[in-house]
Amino acid sequence: MGVLKRMKRIVTADLHDAVDKMENPISLLKQYIREVEEQLEKGKQAMAQQYAVEQKYSLLIASEQETAEKRNRQAELAVSKGEEDIAKLALQEKIVSERKLSVYVQQYEMIQEKTNELAGQLEWLHQQYEELKLKKNELAARYQAAAAIRNIQESTVSFKAEQALSGFARMEEKVLEQESYIKAGRLLSANAYKPSVSPYLADEVELELEKLKTKG
Repeated sequence: MGVLKRMKRIVTADLHDAVDKMENPISLLKQYIREVEEQLEKGKQAMAQQYAVEQKYSLLIASEQETAEKRNRQAELAVSKGEEDIAKLALQEKIVSERKLSVYVQQYEMIQEKTNELAGQLEWLHQQYEELKLKKNELAARYQAAAAIRNIQESTVSFKAEQALSGFARMEEKVLEQESYIKAGRLLSANAYKPSVSPYLADEVELELEKLKTKG
């Protein structure tokens, strides 16, 4: 059957070239699934026609069997009555029916063989259809994950580790510089001013200090 040969070629062919030419391989799988669905529908129609032909030959076989048996009974009855001419005519029709029956049986067997072959091909095609649907779901998940990773990689393509480390080093240097400045400021604040006696008042201060000591 040409339809099934085509689908076997589609399913088993090397698809690398086709995939390489496509941005999104999911589209390719969807196309194949649509083609398989179309072929399945055609296969179902062919099976319906095949069953109709089978039924037709089944009826022809039954009809010729009935005719042959009927003519045989008529011949027997004619012989019992001594009517040989009638018996000969009945037997002639019986022979014709039996020959037709033989041809119909042979044709019916051939038709059944083709029907079984077609049924097997349709079963294979249905399995491929289900497998393609599973592959599409799996491939879609893998493709989306790969696309996300690729986007991340592309967004950081200009990012270099050495530059980043150098930048962090400069930032750390600035932080240390600021911390040192703050520390130095605190030390200066603590030691910036120590109260002392003015040289111009030193003598008077000493006298006042002695007075206080004397009182004490």
